[in-house]
Order: sequence, then structure tokens, then C-alpha cells
Amino acid sequence: MSTKTKWEIDSSHSEIAFKVKHLMLINVKGVFTEYNSSIYTTGDDLNTAEIDFWMNPNSLKTNDEKRDEHLRSVDFFDTKNHKEITFRSNTVEKKEDNQYEMWGDLTIKGITKRIKLDVESSGIQKDPWGNEVAGITVTGKLNRKDWELNWNTALESGGVLVGDTVNISCELELKKQVEEPVAQSSK
Repeated sequence: MSTKTKWEIDSSHSEIAFKVKHLMLINVKGVFTEYNSSIYTTGDDLNTAEIDFWMNPNSLKTNDEKRDEHLRSVDFFDTKNHKEITFRSNTVEKKEDNQYEMWGDLTIKGITKRIKLDVESSGIQKDPWGNEVAGITVTGKLNRKDWELNWNTALESGGVLVGDTVNISCELELKKQVEEPVAQSSK
């Protein structure tokens, strides 16, 4: 009999971040500070992961309040009309020892697109209080215009102010919550 394992993100040891080119020169980093998820695996097998992740776009922080306000506006995330960004996945494929590809549906501003993310597992450890904890790094790239995050301005020297490519970089510490037996179907 296999077991269904529930995992919870430890937000005090995790980060949901992204980077976008500014002035075609450097990457500017942003983070989302309010997020949660429902993550289940069969036993500890990441290949079986079922993920329902959501975050509050209004919790966006880039260390510049004027930029944050602009990103929350109708030009970008339109947080008055769109209260959540979601990612749902049940397709994870092992590539190497601790490397996986995860496919899922990302919804921003009511627009859903299928994306691929790369996942690296750091393994599972017991913390000093006896909890089982998993470390996961999630990375990927997407084009912001696929979700109608279109605003930009041309530069006098050529190019644009904001790059189209968004680099996703998430560091997640997951705490094992529950293991429940799953009945095997008879054939």
C-alpha cells in the first residue's frame, strides 16, 4: 500500500522571485511575499507531485515603491481585478538524479498558458525538531507578453525599458505534514 504525502511551504525559509532586464543592461529582482500551496506526492516521490500553488500579485516587492505601484496597475498585473496568480501541475518527469521537469498551467490576469519549469531537489532532511523537510529549487523562463503584461517604452538609444523575458527563481523549503494510506485499485 502506498502513502499520499502532504507538503507545506515554509515561507520563512522560502523565496518566490523573478528577474527582468531593465534598460537592456541589468536584471531587476522582484519577490512575492504572500503565497501558499497544496502539494501532494505518493510517498516522497517527486515524479508523482500534484501541485496547486497561488500567490497574491499585490504582495509584489522590488525595493522601489513607485515601480511596485506601476507593476500592480492595469499596465501589468492589474491587482484590483486579478487577486491571484496560480500554477497547477500534475506532470513531473525525472531527468537526472535530482533534476526534474515540471509542466503546468500558469494563470496571470485570467490568462492560462502551459509552461515548463526546471526543478532541482536537494533531498530530504530531518530538522532539529524531528520534522522531515525537503529542499526544492524551481527555475524557468517565460515571455511576459504571453499574459498581456505588455507595457514598455522605447529608449532613445534603441531597445526598450523592460525586457520581455522573465526569469523565475524559487527556493522552497517544504515540510512534510501528513502521510495517508492510499488503497490500491484491484484489476
